[in-house]
Amino acid sequence: MNTVFSINGPVVKVKDTTDFSMLEMVYVGAKRLVGEVINMSSEETTIQVYESTTGLKPGEPVTGSGMPMSAVLGPGIISNIFDGIERPLKKLEEISGAFIGEGSVVSSLDTEKKYSVTLKTKVGDTLKGGDIYAVCPETPVIEHRCMLSPYLKGEVTWVAEDGDYTINDVVAKIKKDDGTEVELTLCQKWPIKQARPFTNRLPISRPLITGQRVIDTVLPIAKGGTAAIPGGFGTGKTMTQHQLAKWCDADIIVYIGCGERGNEMTQVLEEFSELVDPRTGKALTDRTVLIANTSNMPVAAREASIYTGITLAEYYRDMGYHIAIMADSTSRWAEALREISGRLEEMPAEEGFPAYLPSRISEFYERAGYVRNLNDSEGSVTIIGAVSPQGSDFSEPVTQNTKRFVRCFWALDKALAYARHYPAINWNDSYSEYMDDLSEYYEENVNPEFMKCRLEITKILHEENKLMEIVKLIGSDVLPEDQKLVIEIARVVRVGFLQQNAYHKDDTYVPLEKQFLMMKAILCLYEQSKKAVASGVTAAALLETGLFEKVIKVKYDIPNDKPEMFRLLNVEIEQGIKKLIQEVL
Repeated sequence: MNTVFSINGPVVKVKDTTDFSMLEMVYVGAKRLVGEVINMSSEETTIQVYESTTGLKPGEPVTGSGMPMSAVLGPGIISNIFDGIERPLKKLEEISGAFIGEGSVVSSLDTEKKYSVTLKTKVGDTLKGGDIYAVCPETPVIEHRCMLSPYLKGEVTWVAEDGDYTINDVVAKIKKDDGTEVELTLCQKWPIKQARPFTNRLPISRPLITGQRVIDTVLPIAKGGTAAIPGGFGTGKTMTQHQLAKWCDADIIVYIGCGERGNEMTQVLEEFSELVDPRTGKALTDRTVLIANTSNMPVAAREASIYTGITLAEYYRDMGYHIAIMADSTSRWAEALREISGRLEEMPAEEGFPAYLPSRISEFYERAGYVRNLNDSEGSVTIIGAVSPQGSDFSEPVTQNTKRFVRCFWALDKALAYARHYPAINWNDSYSEYMDDLSEYYEENVNPEFMKCRLEITKILHEENKLMEIVKLIGSDVLPEDQKLVIEIARVVRVGFLQQNAYHKDDTYVPLEKQFLMMKAILCLYEQSKKAVASGVTAAALLETGLFEKVIKVKYDIPNDKPEMFRLLNVEIEQGIKKLIQEVL
């Protein structure tokens, strides 16, 4: 019998054994704590335990499971709340109360609930990996499609009648090429650290529409893309991710609270359960999976939570859905790697993080993508990871390494957050590499002039950035009138376009058409004002017309469903400034 030799926090060692294999899931001690083999030699085996090792003693038994750390995939995942190793928190609360007891054994999915199953295959059919053999309504908005495991293939020999079944009931049988028979239930297991296979990656060409103007227009992300949201304490990382989770046009949201404060996760749970999904009119939780691994839970489980989340996302991607993952925050995950690496006495790299930090980060972000699945459907996984650099220092290792592997970088700015400018994304420090990939979509589906207007708006912001350096040195009074105008128009862009009110019914989510019309209104004001300045009108006189404030308030004054009102606004701008020019002349 294999027994515990030494214990160092979550790291447990077993002496002189060859019974285990690398990355095998094991049960440690009398309480059968869940662990994973992470290092092996002929002398000792090192195990990382995903639960609290308090009370564990040398000499207690260690037994193998014969399989890697896996997630159970089947109906019942959506609208559930799991911990980092896919144990349902509601079920755990019934067993052990508000705090999770060590070694709590509970099925990941409800084994007693029955689903109304419709079979999609018949006797004599040949099924290959990824093929859908049964479907059932998982929630009012998500149809669960039961797929053959990617590595199975065979001829269907028996199919159950359509009806109500639990996840472990056999609904079909197939015979493999070697003659062995395999029973198919509604669920399967998959190793969390192994990416699920697909046929091929597809070009990224569709945006993830979020309704947040600074993202959709200025710094867009594509479906199947990756983004990082770095920001110091209080800059609004979690709130930005909440907005994206509520409003983005993904079919399913996987929200991973990795090492975050418990009250933040409570807020997520409460908010999401009360929210009505704008796309379906049903509860938002009907298309949301929450993985809560708060800062007071065992540190090793933080690492597992990230992999569990991405595995669940890939499973639904294989059904043909578009998934958005919110990982909050990958810095806490990196800190868990650092702590375990220290206990393993590995050679530290920069700031004590392990030397393999970059490869782990890339491994995670590389599992995003827009793909053609094994069953010929198309699906995507979009990853949006928050990064919490200490002291807002973007030069620290986690932020810098994340920057290498993502194509969208939304840098949150403390000064903007303190000025109540939300989302506090600094347009000068941020970038998106998806603009060229998405330009065709915007031009075909929104307006042929969309990209041209976006370019003009970003030019105004860059021009203002240069001018503000001069203003800081010598004040704005010495600037010529045309440059004063640029600063005023940039203020309209910042306050009227980039700043957004999450609590206003029309401003919390803005459709792409309105975003375009808002840009057109700002550029109309700019063009007419340039003509006025050329005719001798001062920037101060232009401000006195009230048109600048009117354009700023457009986000509240013109409802999302009345785009025709913008035509009247543009006419009002043109007439107001023409009148001013005539007065000067």
